Amino acid sequence: MSIEEVSQQLEALRTTINQHNYRYYVLDDPSVPDSEYDRLMQKLKALESQYPELVTADSPTQRVGAKPLAKFGQVRHDVPMLSLDNAFSQEDLQDFDRRVHDRLNSVAAIEYSCEPKLDGVAVSLLYEDGLLVRGATRGDGEIGEDITLNVRTVPSIPLKLLGSGWPTRLEVRGEIYMPRAGFAALNEKAMKTGEKTFVNPRNAAAGSLRQLDSRITARRPLEMCCYSAGLVEGGTLPEKQGDVLMLFQDWGLRINPEVRIVTGIQACTDYYESLVIKRDSLPYDIDGIVFKVNSLKLQQELGFVARWPRWAISRKFPAQEEMTVLKSIEFQVGRTGAITPVARLEPVFVGGVTVSNATLHNMDEVARLDARIGDTVIVRRAGDVIPQVVKVVLEKRPESTQPPSLPEVCPVCGSDIERSEEETVARCTGGLYCSAQRKEAIRHFGSRKAMDIDGLGEKLIEQLVDKELVNTIADLFRLTEEQLIPLERMGAKSAANLVVALKASKTTTLARFIYSLGIREVGEATAATLASHFYTLEALEAASVEELQTVDDVGPIVAQHISLFFQQAHNREVITALLKQGINWPKVVKAEQFGELPLAGQTWVLTGSLTAMTRDEGAAYLQSLGAKVAGSVSAKTTQVVAGEKAGSKLTKAQSLGVSVMDEEAFMAFLQDHGVVMS
Repeated sequence: MSIEEVSQQLEALRTTINQHNYRYYVLDDPSVPDSEYDRLMQKLKALESQYPELVTADSPTQRVGAKPLAKFGQVRHDVPMLSLDNAFSQEDLQDFDRRVHDRLNSVAAIEYSCEPKLDGVAVSLLYEDGLLVRGATRGDGEIGEDITLNVRTVPSIPLKLLGSGWPTRLEVRGEIYMPRAGFAALNEKAMKTGEKTFVNPRNAAAGSLRQLDSRITARRPLEMCCYSAGLVEGGTLPEKQGDVLMLFQDWGLRINPEVRIVTGIQACTDYYESLVIKRDSLPYDIDGIVFKVNSLKLQQELGFVARWPRWAISRKFPAQEEMTVLKSIEFQVGRTGAITPVARLEPVFVGGVTVSNATLHNMDEVARLDARIGDTVIVRRAGDVIPQVVKVVLEKRPESTQPPSLPEVCPVCGSDIERSEEETVARCTGGLYCSAQRKEAIRHFGSRKAMDIDGLGEKLIEQLVDKELVNTIADLFRLTEEQLIPLERMGAKSAANLVVALKASKTTTLARFIYSLGIREVGEATAATLASHFYTLEALEAASVEELQTVDDVGPIVAQHISLFFQQAHNREVITALLKQGINWPKVVKAEQFGELPLAGQTWVLTGSLTAMTRDEGAAYLQSLGAKVAGSVSAKTTQVVAGEKAGSKLTKAQSLGVSVMDEEAFMAFLQDHGVVMS
């Protein structure tokens, strides 16, 4: 490569890095993750090291950051706020320790202060006679921005130092950051109000500190940890970094609780490994560890290079954000039928693993990101959290891309996909047939309030489906003892008991059967109401959306769910197969055949624990008298039965003036109305 070609390559690298600096420091809108920025800087450093005659004064390697915005007042730092050299491997850390020993001409183990590197914004606080008089950003290391009014709003920054003995003028340096919980709440609120969301907590902290209106900053969940002193006049500080931090704490300044003082570079490595494990359980983001020679006297002896101190280094963690290409968007079906868009990515190493897939959550999120096939995207993975696409790099978008659309039918079973305007999640309507929903459908079908199949637990369901013994709920009734005995934790007795339980469950009620089908938003009460309104399964299957809405408590959304469920041919096939297996129920008798039922038109609610019967049994007795049994109390509720430990439903009934009876009165009521209790 000729000198001219190298010069052109260097100029291109500097232009790109300067643009990233501008996006990060000036606009608070970075377009690439830190890992990509670090690679560009390393490449530039390597080339400049190989060709030192081509190094220019305005190269990004010759300064810390970018120029500050003019809209804030400027602050010149009395002591420059330099950056830190980075170690990306154990070898880099050992080289740092070797350089420290060589320069000190010492063979004794060095004492180091180990401090988590918070992922936030570096700031300077100036205290005069113990009072906070100025807050400033690092800026380019020489000149920062005056953000005094904003830092005064951060609760963890004392406006007056506690205790006594502080220097007349003391500059404290630290990191202002946003905890993860506060970041999540801030973004959730922004999405609800249609405002711009932040990519990560660091960007949120930077954007919050650079608000011209300090009242906005005051509403942001910011915190600060202090890590060093700059200017010190009219007093002295301890001789060791660790002691300085402890004194800061005595003065009311927050320090990071994970700080440790260790001896020797192996102890630094051990600390690094322990914090890597602990990283994802911390309530805030850290992107590495800063190791500092603990003795301030030795720090002075070691001194500085042009851009960073010789006595400190930052050991970086594996990147949690990376940039890659979105190759395609596929749709997965969850256990409950939820349709989730999934990004298929050009494989990229992030968060310690190679990632080729990332969740896009739902179509609203796809639209918010404006994610398209062929886009370059930023992917984030923290610990065991599922990788997710957090931003699209619009500058790299290819021409003629189109937004993806939700498929019309389920990619697994071909049933219609339903999505209401009130929900962000789209769902497959083939609940009884769709193989993706098979285990959940069986679990619900056999549950106590549905078909009540004793012995049909989740572990057994897993085996039945995984070994392809059951493909639909109708296959349950074809199981034999011979098929069941070889299964884990079954045996001859358990197998025989399950076959008996399956046979017994075939006799049920229409309400239970409707509930067992797992139709969206059709609970026990709604299933009972549907049974008493339509009397037969055939009438329910044939009902239109308009007819369904004439049923009490069945609105347009639930009516749509019911109608779409029965429209799916696969669902009807499974129901037919169930009936052929002998599922049956007593005929629902119309009220006019034996006169008006005494509780017809009334709505009852059961709450608390009953001793003489279960709540299900109590509900069945009420329904036999014509009552509708609801799950919640409203002004339309006729009567509430309150058992032991009745809670919020009883409170609401009392506030609405709804009549309440205890269990003893309920028992007498049933007997007075001729109910024969088993």
